Amino acid sequence: MSAADMLQYAVDHDMFDVGDMRKQIEMRRREEYLQMHPYKIWEDQNGVWHTYLPDEQKKRVPRKRSTKEELENVVISFWMNEEKNPTVRDVFEEWAAGKLATKEIAKPTYDRYWCDFNRFFVEFGKRKIKNITEIEVEDFILNAIGEFSLTSKAFSNLRTIVYGVFKRAKKKRLVAFSITELVNDTEISRKSFKKVVKEDYQEVFMEDENAVVQQYLTEHPDVVNLGILLMFGTGLRVGELVALMPEDIEKNVIRVRRTETRYRGDDQKYVYMIKETPKTLAGIRSVIIPGGYMWIIDRLRQLNPDGEYLLMSEGKRIHTYSVRNRLSRVCRNTHVYKKSPHKIRKTYGTILMDNEVDSTLVISQMGHTNVLCTEKHYHRNRKDIERKTSVIDGISEFAVNAAKEKRYQTPEHMSDTLFDTLEREGSRKPSVYAASGSR
Repeated sequence: MSAADMLQYAVDHDMFDVGDMRKQIEMRRREEYLQMHPYKIWEDQNGVWHTYLPDEQKKRVPRKRSTKEELENVVISFWMNEEKNPTVRDVFEEWAAGKLATKEIAKPTYDRYWCDFNRFFVEFGKRKIKNITEIEVEDFILNAIGEFSLTSKAFSNLRTIVYGVFKRAKKKRLVAFSITELVNDTEISRKSFKKVVKEDYQEVFMEDENAVVQQYLTEHPDVVNLGILLMFGTGLRVGELVALMPEDIEKNVIRVRRTETRYRGDDQKYVYMIKETPKTLAGIRSVIIPGGYMWIIDRLRQLNPDGEYLLMSEGKRIHTYSVRNRLSRVCRNTHVYKKSPHKIRKTYGTILMDNEVDSTLVISQMGHTNVLCTEKHYHRNRKDIERKTSVIDGISEFAVNAAKEKRYQTPEHMSDTLFDTLEREGSRKPSVYAASGSR
């Protein structure tokens, strides 16, 4: 018989008194609560019993009763309520674990939630959730924006956790307020967020860089370099690249169906696995390979004729980190500003936009939901200063009249009044001013 069956048998046959058993359980619970109490219970010279109770604001508050039993009842009642008043961290852990169990999120997202929680909720996460007021939540959000210099994207990650924790708390009747209404009513200026400004050369491979890097990759055609070269011609995400199987490619079309993902295992080391869907639903697509890049597919199949995946070395699949590391080394060897594989994808999107490719084809090739995403987040100017100068100088409205330009080449043609004014105000020397071609 199981322990439960034995207990039921004993109750059914009146082998012990249920009331007596209940009293024993209650006594045991009282002892457990009293053992949890961190402060001493003592009697003063007047026969009054004293102790302290924990308090979030004052650290501890005194309590006293005329008898020890009455004071113990106060202590036990306090700790019983504390069991029903979890910390913010407790509610977060329950919420995140629940979303993982129901497969609403994948393990990498679960790990990211924990990473963000440990970053933002160091002190706030220790708070008892029933004790938190609406104004305290608002202050926490506003302070986090300033303290961590959050970008709008980082704030979005913080807001996701705040929503999850307090929506869960409301469903469990731990709080009464609506976190959605609270956040919507919070006055957050766009100026509050940190602006990250990146130059074009940091975000895409410039025209001259593109040629140099692709030439280097072509001259050193191992599996990883060929994979990087394929990204330049297709705009694939690096996770999609390393998840490609030979059967995903038919003639000049790549069917994107999978991606690599990673999460931390029990030993806190990264585990890399293939997810059977790409990053987004829009990522499920068929990508056209330019004719000039078809040789790469043939070469990869020659290097790895029997491999399960297109990119393999010594029988093992190439991981995203190998591609990232290699691209860094290629940039260093070619004296190009260091860029990640995602910058190749941005370069590809920019090339499509610069060549006025039909928006539906841009969406299909990139795996975006709309062309505005490509235009806003991917489109950059890849021309160097000389090319930009040539374009601007070629605009007829900006052309300088040659006669007027010659007229202002020497300081003798300046009026005495203008010359005196420039000297008095500490402007540049006339020879420099004239040489600049400015008026």
